[in-house]
Amino acid sequence: MKNLLEMLRNNPYPGRGIVVGKNRVYYFIMGRSVNSRNRIFSLTEDGIRTEAFDAGKMQDPSLIIYHPVRKTEEGLIVTNGNQTDTIRDHGFIGGCMQREYEPDEPNFTPRISAMLYDDGSFDISILKHLGGRCLREFFSYEGCDEGKGYFISTYQGDGSPLPSFAGEPVEVEMPEPDELWAALNEDNKVSLYTNVSGEVKLYNKNLGD
Repeated sequence: MKNLLEMLRNNPYPGRGIVVGKNRVYYFIMGRSVNSRNRIFSLTEDGIRTEAFDAGKMQDPSLIIYHPVRKTEEGLIVTNGNQTDTIRDHGFIGGCMQREYEPDEPNFTPRISAMLYDDGSFDISILKHLGGRCLREFFSYEGCDEGKGYFISTYQGDGSPLPSFAGEPVEVEMPEPDELWAALNEDNKVSLYTNVSGEVKLYNKNLGD
């Protein structure tokens, strides 16, 4: 089991990340461009959405404005893109099978998704570019011990092009929300969503958090 805080402190750009533990889930976004950094998380009736912090600076919204979190009858969906809505409409496996990595060549950003169920089990997936085709990987967990979590991110770290996450979700020590926010790179972090036993908290760098 790895120390997630140390992993994040030593990685200036994991991109977007999901951490799932017992009765909790975290989702963060980071950005290198002005457009990516010009965002905040805001609450909605069924979860959260990304919004432009300064609407006048918003450029292409297609890959950065979406609903990362939605609560449905089936469970809580957490993703890094508009595949949230596809999963809501078609289920976790069915929704992911209809989507692929993002069309942002040369990075081909992976789509990462998680679904948390009321019985404590959860699914995680990553859809990524491989040789001009889409590799869809799925990981199903019956549950998680207290203090433990599973982490997946879009990238392994910074680079040009950005290297996609590789391997299984990483088993990590589950930090507290404030600790995770502090561990993210100060220049690149944008927003963080945390849900601990149903208590939601949002962190937004653009709002002074």
